[in-house]
Amino acid sequence: QVQLVESGGGLVQAGGSLRLSCAPSGRAFILPVMGWFRQAPGKEREFVAAVSQIGTSTYSSDSVKGRFTISRDNAKNTVYLQMNSLKPEDTAVYYCAGRIGPLRTAGSEYNYWGQGTQVTVSS
Repeated sequence: QVQLVESGGGLVQAGGSLRLSCAPSGRAFILPVMGWFRQAPGKEREFVAAVSQIGTSTYSSDSVKGRFTISRDNAKNTVYLQMNSLKPEDTAVYYCAGRIGPLRTAGSEYNYWGQGTQVTVSS
């Protein structure tokens, strides 16, 4: 079982930046497809971004396109989410997830999840 651990969340003012990181615990390797999802209070979990195994293919939701960038460093066994120009509506718990297979945007297609990291954007 692969356990994913997120870090880098926190409180930031609108317009600011944060970088989230995700890595597997123990000796596990990050999975071929890695994604970020988020869930705001009272809302359903939503897809944010995903990246393929060698990082050549990425996909981001329209709500974050141009502001957030997903990347991975397989040598460091870590996937990142660089978040710029943050808005109060980006406030949510951000989850890292992984899957084996093609890149997908549905959370139900991901088998491995982290515990989440809180991102709060103040206005």
